[in-house]
Amino acid sequence: MDSIEHRTIQANGITMHVAIKGSENAPVILFLHGFPESWYSWRYQILALSSLGYRSVAPDLRGYGDTDAPAEITSYTCFHLVGDLIGLLDVVAPKEDKVFVVAHDWGAIIAWYMCLFRPDRVKALVNTSVLFIPRNPEKKFVETLRTLYGDDYYMCRFQEPGVIEAEYAERGTERVLKELLTHRVAGPLFLPKGKGLNGAPLDAPLVLPSWLSEEDFKYYTNKFEQNGFTGGLNYYRNLDRNWELTAPWTGAQVTVPVKFIIGDEGLTYNSLGGKDYIDSGGFKRDVPFLEELVVMEGVGHFLNQERADEINKHIYDFFQKF
Repeated sequence: MDSIEHRTIQANGITMHVAIKGSENAPVILFLHGFPESWYSWRYQILALSSLGYRSVAPDLRGYGDTDAPAEITSYTCFHLVGDLIGLLDVVAPKEDKVFVVAHDWGAIIAWYMCLFRPDRVKALVNTSVLFIPRNPEKKFVETLRTLYGDDYYMCRFQEPGVIEAEYAERGTERVLKELLTHRVAGPLFLPKGKGLNGAPLDAPLVLPSWLSEEDFKYYTNKFEQNGFTGGLNYYRNLDRNWELTAPWTGAQVTVPVKFIIGDEGLTYNSLGGKDYIDSGGFKRDVPFLEELVVMEGVGHFLNQERADEINKHIYDFFQKF
């Protein structure tokens, strides 16, 4: 880990922290993390792919880690997030017209947006855990979620500024992160007030999974204790705003080569119609250049950490085609 270079750059009007490893002349892989994570969730991929001839670039996204976290909720739209990445690439890979992208969770959502808005900058994408979500022109996104799962569904609970932050402050950063990172229920995620995930008792014992060491967990905890969760939560608070902003892309397809990987025990495969969307052919319709689809058996949501070696091989094998 000591061999990873850490840089602070100016991009899209904010200061971003980025972890980089690999030759300056090597093809770039841009890694995009999810919630509640940081560049650090790609630690295994950064080391592996740089050793295989790529230049690994993994930023802390807006609102996370050592990257700026603007106070305004409206500063976290899909346009801001994709704009950050284009600005970042212009600084760290100025000679690269197109780069490879690997993403997870919220990073995956941003990667889909990036492919819609700026396909000219993406050579190929390995996306994980979160499927492409086609825009429904009839109904806003949060309204759809409330209809499906009710007010206790986690994305709905995240909407009101300050509410979940207050609950998290009362519970403590370490407990909150441990709940989120150890969660492994193949279905929708609920946050009932005064209870743990899916109604578990607040004092239920939690054990770190085998793929997350105490040292790794401490890194995440320290960063979120410094900065809080608001930056990451603001992504969810822009779900409806993004729905409005992306009206011009209604019906648009993702037109870059894609490999998609998901765990069969992950919440996204088992909620919001994820499995049916794949099986019915809807995913392939909306992502016509979907070249490979991998459903990993016995794997949860945080698959890039849980099965790092397998994910590294999937990434390498796919990008070698280009």
